[in-house]
Amino acid sequence: MGVATRIFRYFDRRYRLREPVEYQLNKRIPAHLNWTNCFGGITFVCFSVQALTGILLAFYYKPSMPEAYTSVLRIMEEVPFGAFVRGLHAWTANVMIFMATLHLLKVFFISAYRPPREFTWVSGIALFFVTVFFGFSGYLLPMNQLAYWATTVGTQIAGAFPLVGSYAQLFLLGGGKISGETLTRFYAIHVLVLPATIILLLAAHFSMIRRQGISEPL
Repeated sequence: MGVATRIFRYFDRRYRLREPVEYQLNKRIPAHLNWTNCFGGITFVCFSVQALTGILLAFYYKPSMPEAYTSVLRIMEEVPFGAFVRGLHAWTANVMIFMATLHLLKVFFISAYRPPREFTWVSGIALFFVTVFFGFSGYLLPMNQLAYWATTVGTQIAGAFPLVGSYAQLFLLGGGKISGETLTRFYAIHVLVLPATIILLLAAHFSMIRRQGISEPL
């Protein structure tokens, strides 16, 4: 008997893990599924890669105006596999947004949002916007010219919203222009607020999908 089997049996005797695990693993796959149903799963895999590479980058990144760009250069040039990890983090972010968009469009065009799955659709919409804001908040962190001006444009767009725009822009910038306060806020949002939010939304999204199953075509 292997070590993994003994560990599983140890916890299974105490918490009865086998029944729910076997129930989930033995569920029949609907016949109408095809490769387009992988869009959501690929998005989740991208998020998992983002979480792992983000933790590795956080060991070396310094979220301050004088040191942010220098710490990114150090990651790229001095840290073993640093350039690979940062490149993987950056490109996977783009793929994650792209796949989330495809997943959203696919669900919309096959009308998979119809009752009783309307709250699954709402949670998916929320996940999409959180994913986009993930990309936006992470764009400033290298603190180079591209990041600076892209964030300037993005915060100006936020400021153009009726009624709440000026408050949203002030909250994001932490003042009248991009500064150390802005970088600190974006870093906190990127590594604390958004991960916690997306994990809660994913838990709700997946639990509803597992309970209701995959929507059938019209």
